[in-house]
Amino acid sequence: MVAAQKKKKKKVAKKESQKTWLEQSAESATTWLGSTTSLVVHTILFIVAALLPFFHIPFDVVLLVVTTAVSLEAIYMNIFIQMAVNKNTADIEEIQEDVDEIQEDIEEIGEDVDEIQKDVDEIQEDVEGIEKDVDEIQKDVDEIQEDIVGDEAEAEHEKKELETLTAIQSTLMTLQKEIEELKKK
Repeated sequence: MVAAQKKKKKKVAKKESQKTWLEQSAESATTWLGSTTSLVVHTILFIVAALLPFFHIPFDVVLLVVTTAVSLEAIYMNIFIQMAVNKNTADIEEIQEDVDEIQEDIEEIGEDVDEIQKDVDEIQEDVEGIEKDVDEIQKDVDEIQEDIVGDEAEAEHEKKELETLTAIQSTLMTLQKEIEELKKK
């Protein structure tokens, strides 16, 4: 989208630089005619025109000049306004194209979000599977530890039995020696 915005700015700058002197003048005139300054100037001109007959200028001449000037101004204003309308129409068409492009981008982003959501769901399922595997492994580790503890207890018990048997054997050997000595006496 950033590339589209840069492209749009370049396009606008190019259009501005390609305007003819006449187009630029027409835009300036349209802007000026729609201003407060224009209203004041026209009002002053009409007041001056209305006062001219008091300065011994024939009313017919004043009326002819004012009517001609107003007619020419109306013609040029109409042309300038039509040029502005044409420009605005072209701008609206460009804006509509931009809106369409943005809408397409939004749809693509929506599709991307849907795909990402699917990926997140799959990852969540994988995580749940891994958690189950970890739980099973923990159970196996616990069982192995229990077996080791049980084996150690059994080994300890066997060691004690062996020690007891060794002690009994030692005692029996001692008794056997004493019996043999008693037999010799």
